[in-house]
Amino acid sequence: MKNLQGALYPWRFRVAIGLLLLMVAAIVWRIVDLHVIDHDFLQEQGDARSVRYIPIPAHRGQITDRNGEPLAVSTPVATLWANPKELVLEREKWPTLAHALGQTSEALSARLEQMADKEFIYLVRGLTPEQGEAVMAVVKANKIPGVYSIEEFRRFYPAGDVTAHVVGFTDVDDHGREGVELSYDGWLAGVAGKRQVLKDRRGHLIRDLQVTRNAKAGKTLTLSIDLRLQYLANRELRNAIIENGAKAGSLVILDVRTGEILAMVNQPTYNPNNRRDMLPEMMRNRAMIDVFEPGSTMKPLSMSAALETGRWKPTDTVEVYPGTLQIGRYTIRDVSKTEGPVLDLTGILIRSSNVGMSKVAFDIGGQAIYSVMQKVGLGQDTGLGFPGERVGNLPNYRDWRKAETATLSYGYGLSVTAVQLAHAYAALANNGQTVPLTMIRADNPPKGSQAIPEQVAKTIQGMLQQVVEAPNGVYRAQVPGYHVAGKSGTARKAQVGTKGYTENAYRSLFTGFGPMSNPRFVVAVVIDEPSKAGYFGGLVSAPVFSKVMSGTLRLMNIPPDNLQATPQQTANAAPDKGGRG
Repeated sequence: MKNLQGALYPWRFRVAIGLLLLMVAAIVWRIVDLHVIDHDFLQEQGDARSVRYIPIPAHRGQITDRNGEPLAVSTPVATLWANPKELVLEREKWPTLAHALGQTSEALSARLEQMADKEFIYLVRGLTPEQGEAVMAVVKANKIPGVYSIEEFRRFYPAGDVTAHVVGFTDVDDHGREGVELSYDGWLAGVAGKRQVLKDRRGHLIRDLQVTRNAKAGKTLTLSIDLRLQYLANRELRNAIIENGAKAGSLVILDVRTGEILAMVNQPTYNPNNRRDMLPEMMRNRAMIDVFEPGSTMKPLSMSAALETGRWKPTDTVEVYPGTLQIGRYTIRDVSKTEGPVLDLTGILIRSSNVGMSKVAFDIGGQAIYSVMQKVGLGQDTGLGFPGERVGNLPNYRDWRKAETATLSYGYGLSVTAVQLAHAYAALANNGQTVPLTMIRADNPPKGSQAIPEQVAKTIQGMLQQVVEAPNGVYRAQVPGYHVAGKSGTARKAQVGTKGYTENAYRSLFTGFGPMSNPRFVVAVVIDEPSKAGYFGGLVSAPVFSKVMSGTLRLMNIPPDNLQATPQQTANAAPDKGGRG
């Protein structure tokens, strides 16, 4: 038995030694494999536990007006963040940190307690670099763990509320949220970079290794807006809103040759640099978002359709007596009293006769009027790409009945925006050519398309000049030293969700262009619910047009074309009996 056991033990010993040798060989092979053959593995694993990538914020592109004046700029700011897991180890230092941050100790403690199991929390964002350095100096002096600083950018708007509805604003993360900031966010944002750093297991920075990708700044965006005209338009619109006790208003200035929007303002407005007390209705760019029935400002387009058919010429007359016209159960009325039983086509525009315009429309048909309105862009997207922009509504009927034909001819039954209204008049001012609209400076203006025959457009220009300059015209729209043209309108406000109209609620409109020697600019004015001196467009909106057009022509160095007219002559003009829309 002893001999048998002695024979087995050497065999077991040899097996054990063999297994140990195999294990040693496997370990040696693994070491050689990791350090010689697959030497990148350990490096990758080490990097995964210690190498980190920190984003390098990209500088957002600047927004300027057409002359290079800054409308939106980005400035560097400091953002402080913390690792609550580290900060909880030094609770006695929380009051010191809170004091440095300008916060109450209770508020900071509550936030840190709530986020104690997290590794990231913002302490404060948007500090000036000096403020950030001051806080970090306190952190360093008191050896407060887990508090770090990073550089970000904050958007600043030098023109404040004057350009708020055009430029818009960005959020706290520098992403566009309204206006041009949103619609051109991809162009302005740029691309963030990357920095490779080495950190220990607690997240402390050990060494800055390298920049793996440089930040690419956003591109500059040059708008078509002229900041001088923007200030002018904003001032006059604001004054008109106050003087007339109005609810709101919009004003648009357009270059008829290039389609550039030179100014676009709304009231009420807001300051994008301080949005704490901002109400939602202040953010609306009403010139592009609010739609309304344009009233008598559509009569020049309807008259264009009549002249284009060849069935009518300016000297033709229409019987308008007694100032009413019955169509079934509807009664069409003229607001202004007519002098005599008949009016020629120019007289229809001067007196803003609904009866006269309706009778012309019955002769040419609703489809002819619809066609002209459609060609000048009503009921269609303007192509500006503005967030929330509305296209309005231009109805088209298979069978044009008298009621639909009449209402369309004097501006009811359709809806437009202030920008669309200005664009339509730009076609009249540009000898019938319509040019695509743009909010970007047009160094190479696009070619227009002929929406209205040139001779017809020129004839309408002369008729609209008479609307302003005739003895019974809208004299409040006159511009000393210049010949201008335009048309007033007064439209009842439709009730939301019903087919009726709100009692004693009106929009006062005036749209015109000048100078008549060579029309360059269109100004469209919309005043919502004036409540003091009256509500007719010739009374409320025409004076705003006069002041804005006068300032525009002078700021743009347009030579006067009516020097023989004196202020005394203007003061002696006949009372505004017509042009009320």
